[in-house]
Amino acid sequence: MQLQQMQDELGRLRGMVEEQQNEIQRLKQEGLERYQDLDRRIAGGATGAPAATPDSSNAGAVNAGAAPVQPAAQQPAASTEPGDPAKEKLYYDAAFDLIKAKDFDKASQAFSAFLRKYPQSQYAGNAQYWLGEVNLTKGDLQGAGQAFAKVSQLYPTHNKVPDSLYKLADVEQRLGHTDKAKGILQQVIAQYPGSSAAQLAQRDLQRL
Repeated sequence: MQLQQMQDELGRLRGMVEEQQNEIQRLKQEGLERYQDLDRRIAGGATGAPAATPDSSNAGAVNAGAAPVQPAAQQPAASTEPGDPAKEKLYYDAAFDLIKAKDFDKASQAFSAFLRKYPQSQYAGNAQYWLGEVNLTKGDLQGAGQAFAKVSQLYPTHNKVPDSLYKLADVEQRLGHTDKAKGILQQVIAQYPGSSAAQLAQRDLQRL
């Protein structure tokens, strides 16, 4: 009887180990997919200056759907020093290089620091978007959602707004907020028809 009990216990332990191994493999695969997605976006040449200069005068004109992240649009804080495009680009490129090096913790800190220092920079919208991407890759869903929501709230004319809203919907879906995700995807389709983000949003809506 004792032998049978030991065999049963061993069988139970093997089952637990197999479950843990499967969970570890699943988490590794999720992490790999996030890195691959980020690599594809980096390869897309996202380091260039935005097509539209941020316009803080109508910040918040694009409502981020049902996003719960920020109750109201917040104006960027006044820059602590006069604008210097060359200096801003060096700072921005240095932060982006940290993504390429896959040092995501430092990249997140660098983009946050850039946005505090140069909230009116022509690179600020891009920096805000990439802060969301970095946080998403790290698995920081709350931080990613906040960063993506701020792109449309603070830089509503920026060319990254459709992508940021689409990624915000992805974050909401991962958090289990399916209705909010649907609302944001519908907003992307309605406000940015013809964009790649709208095509992806249409695909995701059919899956939800």
